[in-house]
Amino acid sequence: MVSNSKVYKLYILAVFTLATISCTKAQDPQPQADLRERVEFNIDGLFQGIYSEIYEQPLEVSYIVPCPNGKASRTGMDFYTDANIHTSDDDDYYANIWDKGHLAPAAAFSCDQETIYKTFTYLNSALQHEGLNRGQWNQLESFERDLAKFFQVEVKIEVLFEGELQVLPTGATVPSGFRKTIKFADQTAVFVFPNADTKGTSWFDYKQ
Repeated sequence: MVSNSKVYKLYILAVFTLATISCTKAQDPQPQADLRERVEFNIDGLFQGIYSEIYEQPLEVSYIVPCPNGKASRTGMDFYTDANIHTSDDDDYYANIWDKGHLAPAAAFSCDQETIYKTFTYLNSALQHEGLNRGQWNQLESFERDLAKFFQVEVKIEVLFEGELQVLPTGATVPSGFRKTIKFADQTAVFVFPNADTKGTSWFDYKQ
């Protein structure tokens, strides 16, 4: 027959063990405090910017259009993560309306396959509504390349996180919009796009 004292000791041991397991499991995920709000990056001098590990999204990207007449193929290329910066990944873009929106556009860096591939880092990818990415955002990128055939074109993109933000179940935060500043020949043009479908509009409608 087991004594009351022994039963009590077994009970205390069981409770202690469960508490220890619970604490260990709670510490497994990366604590939010470890994620950085702003991390600067530079991709071989081609483009540079700031990334938020908390949002798992870029905050800004800047570049000079290098190859307005480039013809290198992007066939078979897909985005890759960074070993030193916590970014979004394929799961954030699976089966939803969000495209892997290049900020420094692949078409502007299509000098050769090595150069174009460098734009496929997730540091350069934003959760961008498919209707924007394939619509007026794409048309404005085409205009940039046309300008770059005659002028040096400097571009800065600011990713906006304003108002009530959507956080995906996979962890990444969806931007509310994008501000693009284009400089050429002593001219400056600023465009602000909502992160939404742009069907039925013109890219010039978004000029500030």
